[in-house]
Amino acid sequence: MNLAVNIDHVATLREARGGMEPDPVHAAVLAELAGASGIVCHLREDRRHVNDRDVRVLRDVLTTKLDLEMAATPEIIAIALEIVPDLVTLVPEKREELTTEGGLAVHGNEDYLSEVTKAFHERGILVSLFIEPEPMQIDAAVQCGVDIIELHTGTYANARSRAGVKIQFERIRAAAMYAANAELVVTAGHGLDLRNLEAICRIPEIEEVSIGHALVSRALFVGFEQAVREYVAAVS
Repeated sequence: MNLAVNIDHVATLREARGGMEPDPVHAAVLAELAGASGIVCHLREDRRHVNDRDVRVLRDVLTTKLDLEMAATPEIIAIALEIVPDLVTLVPEKREELTTEGGLAVHGNEDYLSEVTKAFHERGILVSLFIEPEPMQIDAAVQCGVDIIELHTGTYANARSRAGVKIQFERIRAAAMYAANAELVVTAGHGLDLRNLEAICRIPEIEEVSIGHALVSRALFVGFEQAVREYVAAVS
C-alpha cells in the first residue's frame, strides 16, 4: 500500500504567524525523500493554509505525485486547469468547518461533476472523489466517469467503542470491494493514525492512504522525515 502525505497543517502553522515558516514545500520534499508516494494539499477558497504560491511551487519541484484537493468551484477549477496537478480530489467545503467533515454528495450532482471530470481529463488530470463508503455514492462516481474514489474514514477513526469501530470498518471494507468491482481505484483517508491504520491497510482493494494531521503532529516530536518513515513502514 502507498502513503500520500497531506502537508496542509504545516501551512496551518505558518499561517498562525503570517510569516514564511514552516514552508509546506520543504515538508513535501522531505516527505518524498522519506518514501511518500505522493503529496496532498487542499487549496481552500479562503486560503486558510495552503496558498496559490505553494501549489505552483509544488508542481515545479515534486518528483512523485501532486494531489490537489479542492472544491468544484469555478475559481479553484480554473487554477487547477492552469497548474495541471497529477490528480485532483474533489471534496465538500464549508467556510465554518475546521476540517473536511464528510464525503462529497455525488448522488444528485452527477451532471455537474461529469462536466468537471471531463474538463480535467482533457488536460490529462486524473479525478478522484472523496466520498462516504456507500454504494449509492460509488454508483454516482462511476456515472461521473472518475478514475479514483477516496473513502472517508473519519467516522471509523472517531468511533469510540469496539462495536462502533467494527461497524464502520465493515462499511469501508464492503465499499472498497464494491468500488473495486466497479473498476475504480480505491484510496482512503481522514483521521487515520498509527493506532487505527493497520486494519485499513489489510483491506486489499485499498491502494493508498492519505494522512496529514496525525503525521504532522508526530513530526513535532520525532522530525518530519522520521514521521513519514514510520507511516511508510506502517502501511507496508
